[in-house]
Amino acid sequence: MMSFNKGKEIIEGSSRSVTAVVGVENPPRLSRYESQKRRDWITFGQYLRNRRPPVAISQCTANHVLDFLGYLDQFGKTKVHLQGCMFFGQPEPPGPCACSLRQAWGSLDALIGRLRAAYEENGGSPETNPFANGAIRIYLREVRDSQAKARGIPYKKKKKKKNPLKGNEENSSFPTQQT
Repeated sequence: MMSFNKGKEIIEGSSRSVTAVVGVENPPRLSRYESQKRRDWITFGQYLRNRRPPVAISQCTANHVLDFLGYLDQFGKTKVHLQGCMFFGQPEPPGPCACSLRQAWGSLDALIGRLRAAYEENGGSPETNPFANGAIRIYLREVRDSQAKARGIPYKKKKKKKNPLKGNEENSSFPTQQT
């Protein structure tokens, strides 16, 4: 049942009312990934504009990206023990320590992936993409390794499963059916 109320359309009869301004199209809802990518891109742009002197996106380098990742560490929630800490290498430390909180490697890796895509979607060339620079990959690898050592848990790369349909079917891991 629909009723009109001062320029607004109210749809009733569901568990919640939905209100929309009549005559105004709602843009399609962005996925969670697209929303995060947009928010990250805006945040990175603000970071560059707030630098002294401000930096245009077109002038951005891998060094600016590395500075941004370092800046983000102050908002991190992951305790990373230093080598001198008595809890270094312990996955479940029994007590508090003075080691700093940092951004988790997985968060940084996902962030760089979103910013890399956003850069190109906003007109940047893949050849000049500062988020795709080798220095960024090296930095992320070092963060991953240092955080794994600090927790005492070695990082193991997941092995890709072989597609049994592509290889020799006799070596397939699926049982063959006898007829």
